[in-house]
Amino acid sequence: MGVFVFLPLVLPLTAWPVARLAEQHLHPRTATRLLTVLAVVLALCSTVCLALVMVVGTAQLPGNPLPDGWSDPEVRAAVPHDEVVGKAAIPALCAVVVACARTVRRHGRVRRRAHLALAGLRGTEVAVLPDAEPYAYALPPGGRRGGAVPRAGGRGPRRGRGRVVVTTALLERLRPAERRALFAHERAHLAARHDRFLLAVQLAARANPFLWPLRTAVAYTAERWADEEAARAIGSRRTVARAIGTAALVSRGTPHPTLASLAAPGPVPRRVAALLGPAPAVRHWPPAFTAVGLAAWGAAAGTAASAMSSANSAVTMVLILHAATPL
Repeated sequence: MGVFVFLPLVLPLTAWPVARLAEQHLHPRTATRLLTVLAVVLALCSTVCLALVMVVGTAQLPGNPLPDGWSDPEVRAAVPHDEVVGKAAIPALCAVVVACARTVRRHGRVRRRAHLALAGLRGTEVAVLPDAEPYAYALPPGGRRGGAVPRAGGRGPRRGRGRVVVTTALLERLRPAERRALFAHERAHLAARHDRFLLAVQLAARANPFLWPLRTAVAYTAERWADEEAARAIGSRRTVARAIGTAALVSRGTPHPTLASLAAPGPVPRRVAALLGPAPAVRHWPPAFTAVGLAAWGAAAGTAASAMSSANSAVTMVLILHAATPL
């Protein structure tokens, strides 16, 4: 095991360069998917290795559930250990578990409350609320029935679809063309299930704080992804840019960071500037001999090294534990 058990805890740093470069040079769809995969894999590897550090470092503490053979001097000599680091890993791992559990619980609670608030409203996927507060967001499917939406005319629910939630206060501040841009933007969030990307990177950042730049980057690229889809749907990039600027000035945002919105907090001027320029080129992977390409390959190498290190450490511990356990 050796130092390899600690590598996945710091290897997320290799993804920092690609986070900013992907925002600027990759198509938002590609950037969102790439950064989410990197964040999730790196977070899983670091959590596994944090657990291994805890087990190895606390093997001789009273009450440890490992077999007595684990404390054999020969076994201890074969497995590098540090009781100080091992003890510190206990509260760190508990903090990771608690933070992730709270994030999932809050995300689910916000969605359930939103669906319950809309339960009495009939109509299609767009729910217009008579609220003096201007806001809009994409509410993904929720509940055991997949977030069923009542069909017009009371012909039964349409399952598996989310809803676009918007208030009359926000609609009053938008022109008709900007309203179409708003609805197209939120529908793009629902169609691509951006809430899953946002929740995944939120959990990854809770598991390892070094992944926070990736969470911020994905929050931006997911919005840019929906911006581009809205511009393609209505045929006017400038109209979408105006809708974003207007909504950002008056909207209060979303009830939770894992729910997407046209006026989501973040670098709105960058989104507007991107829409006023040409549409980004669609690439599944950046060219190798460019800054973003080198950063992407570096992040991929760091992710692969993290996965290999955590797998090597886990297999080594299992083999040693198996050999030290009396049959």
